Amino acid sequence: MAVLELSEVTAGYGPIDVLHNISFVVADREIVTILGTNGSGKSTALKTVMGLTRLRQGKIRFKDREITTLPAHNRAAIGMGYVPQTQNVFGELSVVDNLRMGSFLRSKNFESRASKIFDLFPILSDLREKKAAQLSGGERRMLAIGLTLLLEPKILLIDEPSSDLAPAAVEQVYEIISNIYRQLGISILLVEQNVAKAMQIADRVCVLVRGKEAMNAPTAEVDAQKLRQLFLEEKHDE
Repeated sequence: MAVLELSEVTAGYGPIDVLHNISFVVADREIVTILGTNGSGKSTALKTVMGLTRLRQGKIRFKDREITTLPAHNRAAIGMGYVPQTQNVFGELSVVDNLRMGSFLRSKNFESRASKIFDLFPILSDLREKKAAQLSGGERRMLAIGLTLLLEPKILLIDEPSSDLAPAAVEQVYEIISNIYRQLGISILLVEQNVAKAMQIADRVCVLVRGKEAMNAPTAEVDAQKLRQLFLEEKHDE
């Protein structure tokens, strides 16, 4: 069953289109990764799913309803969780107060739901009174994901989770993402430049080149040489 479906979507910012006629599906309990170089439209695809861009044409469905014109805050309320690449935590607040802020849509039973987040992210439990601005890059990324999970989403949209992280932190964050998938059974739509890490956990791969869909296939069927060629062609055109 499809949790998320984009059909012939064209979208962008103001008068500029970034995505051109893209279509893909995220099935129930599936991890899909969107790959591409900088400027390929990866992050714009996530923002379009969340209703944060101007959609020119096409349709978006979430579970059993069309959400093409639904405002972003309503998409969050019905179970779409979005973890942006930057500006994703409250730097001057402690870890636990970040979680309090993140639970504003579902403030009841906060202690119980926060306890589940600390079970998923034991390191955050040890740092609960520390300000988010004082955390390492990997710890902040975990906190950002934890904030989104507080709303108990049906799908998790994660933008560039490995960006600007040390190799050890990348491994840690990806282990967390894998644990979320295994333990909670949440569908995940992941945007990445780290091709190797993303493909280790993804069930399906969608490659964007200059805002157009250049590949959409199960990870096991991806031709590595063709994938490499798509990246080389886009970099050559930049």
